[in-house]
Amino acid sequence: MQRICVIGGSRYFGKLLVQRSLEAGHRVTVVNRGSAPPPPGAEHLVVDRDDEAALTAVLGGRTFDVVVDQVCYTPVQAATAVRVFRDRTARYVMTSTIEVYDPATAAPVPAAPGVPVAEERVDPAGWRVRLDLPWHDAAYLEDHYAEGKRQAEAVFTREGPFAFASVRSAHVLGGGAQEFTGRLAHYVERVGRGEEIAVHREEQPSVFIHYAELADLLRWAATGTGFTGPLNACSDGLLDVTGLTAVVAAASGVRPVHRTVAPGEPAGPFSFDRFYAMSNRRAKELGFVFSRTADWLPAAVAEAVAASAAPAS
Repeated sequence: MQRICVIGGSRYFGKLLVQRSLEAGHRVTVVNRGSAPPPPGAEHLVVDRDDEAALTAVLGGRTFDVVVDQVCYTPVQAATAVRVFRDRTARYVMTSTIEVYDPATAAPVPAAPGVPVAEERVDPAGWRVRLDLPWHDAAYLEDHYAEGKRQAEAVFTREGPFAFASVRSAHVLGGGAQEFTGRLAHYVERVGRGEEIAVHREEQPSVFIHYAELADLLRWAATGTGFTGPLNACSDGLLDVTGLTAVVAAASGVRPVHRTVAPGEPAGPFSFDRFYAMSNRRAKELGFVFSRTADWLPAAVAEAVAASAAPAS
């Protein structure tokens, strides 16, 4: 049994992480703003993580074996967490993203064409941190999501007194209506209505992960291994948007209609004009066993089709 603090954990794979941690016999404390209650059995502390004084007060004298931070988006939030949890935990795991590698938002170390990127392509130890940027502004944060994650990783790596690991998640699918980003629903709804799907002339593949697999990986990262540094999290197998819409078509019975966008014109959320894949080799070498995207994708799409057809509550 370990004492786990989950910051966030109110929905999707974060909620499942809490649930499965409880089922495994761990003691779980969920810290969030109270938008939704945690699964039964978890301690719930309601506080805004951006309010350092309030966060310190509500934690009181609690200490943890590990903290899993699901909702750290900026270096300012990371710096606050370092101060608050400095003497409260021995290990800290942050949920990060494939977008830290996006060349559209930064200039990471170049990778060979067509080769999935490894973790060292973006080294948080050497990434520049700017605490003075307007991270508190919602519009700025949305436009600089990837940079916020990179800088948050950098703060934890350089300043955290605890063992720090970041899990760089691939695009997450599955869960039907639980999938709150709406990216899979974007394709399900357009295919179902016979609307055009905007794609690039030369579609490039990316990597994905099922939400339950990500929850399991985060629990493993928190309690089953002691690795530090960044870790890529993606199921085996590449997938491009035409392959995705083919699975949607098989589930819905409607043939997709693709429209090629002009250069510079935006396409759909999973349409990429550059190779956009990560290597999961490090996680495998550490002992985690991934599923294949092709094995779970049909069921995930079927859930999304069912959710799209369900009447609004």
